[in-house]
Amino acid sequence: MVLEVDIQTLGIVDVQAQLNAGQTTSRALVEHCLAHISEHDGKTNAIIEINPDALELADTNDLGRRNNELLGPLHGIPILIKDNIDTADTMCTTAGSLALEGSVAKQDAGIVQKLRGAGAIILGKTNLSEWANMRSIHSCSGWSSRGGQTRNPYGLDRTPSGSSSGSAVAVAAGYCVAAIGTETDGSIISPASCNSLVGIKPTVGLVSRSGIIPISHSQDTAGPLARNVADAAVMLNILAGSDDRDPACDEADARRAPDYTAFLDTGGLKGTRLGIHRPVKAYHPRASQVFEDALRVLRDNGAEIIEDISLPTTSDVEDYEDLVLTTDFKVDLNAYLSNLSDAVSVRSIADLIAFNNDHQGTVLQWFPQELLEAAESTNGSDDPAYLAARAACLALTQTDGIDRAMGQFNLDAIVAPSEDVPCLIDLVGGDARGESTTYLAAISGYPSISVPAGYVSGLPVGISFIAGAWQEPELIRLASSFEQATQHRRPPTFPAHTAT
Repeated sequence: MVLEVDIQTLGIVDVQAQLNAGQTTSRALVEHCLAHISEHDGKTNAIIEINPDALELADTNDLGRRNNELLGPLHGIPILIKDNIDTADTMCTTAGSLALEGSVAKQDAGIVQKLRGAGAIILGKTNLSEWANMRSIHSCSGWSSRGGQTRNPYGLDRTPSGSSSGSAVAVAAGYCVAAIGTETDGSIISPASCNSLVGIKPTVGLVSRSGIIPISHSQDTAGPLARNVADAAVMLNILAGSDDRDPACDEADARRAPDYTAFLDTGGLKGTRLGIHRPVKAYHPRASQVFEDALRVLRDNGAEIIEDISLPTTSDVEDYEDLVLTTDFKVDLNAYLSNLSDAVSVRSIADLIAFNNDHQGTVLQWFPQELLEAAESTNGSDDPAYLAARAACLALTQTDGIDRAMGQFNLDAIVAPSEDVPCLIDLVGGDARGESTTYLAAISGYPSISVPAGYVSGLPVGISFIAGAWQEPELIRLASSFEQATQHRRPPTFPAHTAT
């Protein structure tokens, strides 16, 4: 049996309908994805490892369907996950680092348990920015020493952004139905924007981080990358919830919505008040115009736009965030590394730095490891300077930031451009990093969602909706309304060269 409709046109509900009607099978779906990967991933380099058991798992799911034993809404559907998420199978979990090559997890990550429980087939692992972009500020997004350079399917000379580069590219290119990324600061929202996807960065504590190679317990989360808001909402239904292995999720069951798809709403913008947040340093003029066009759509669909809501800038918070992240990284990564199998010799950041120095030609050929070195020099989570920095982060982004703006202006959400036009890949010089708008939701731990907003010379640009803690339902309502009013997303064509 062959898949009759290209996966680019199918959402999760559509796929399940075809499966239930006998129009296709999980095996055919997996075979379709594998064939698409074989055809195109030589250009995009999004996949770091394919699950050798994928077809066997598909057959098992097909048998379960024939016996009317469905596991959940993802039964038989192939999902790709970022290579910093543990799977207790034959696949490695390496954060893209050669230092962890051969590291096989002892236990599924909490979210992988949920995905398997919902019937998902874990098709493989996706490439990423090595150590989730926590190695160097001079890095090139989407490059790892294990996986090489991931490329944007909308322009193969352009960044896919990161650190969830491979997950975003895989969904955009049609290698899977949906994928999982992780974010500490921008690593879901930015690649979603650069690959014309929907990405949800949940409230920290809504989705488990257990079994995910960490950067920061203060800011880390995982979330869905999908081709539409409906699929992202279905995925969030599965991912959200408590996990005994992650104390940050103690409130998740009480705070999560019973069904995030209930908030999909074509008229969800009518009567809303939206505060506008622009980067201090302007984006590419045509990207800025895409954002202004998006604001007109919001107005035309009944939203009131509130300018000048006065939020903190990156310069206000970046020094505090840097200390929080480097301190958390040392504490959290050392804890993760200490529990790996005997097949891995790296047991600490100090060991990792030494490994990289011993493998200069392969690991350090393009950029250094100064963030690892900065993390190693920190003094732990009891350090007064760290505690003060964390308090400042929360005060600036929560109390004096999002919470203040939402209350003072009676806002339903804050709206910002998700990211600039994807920059050219430059392994020597690294990313041409512009000012981000992701820091507000990231540092506060609050939710955000990015939706396709348009294109600049064929390169995607997204728009973000941001709100207070646990407000994912409101963001889904707004994002789905904007999506249905615009229908911007179109599949990539894998052009070799682009110009803006």
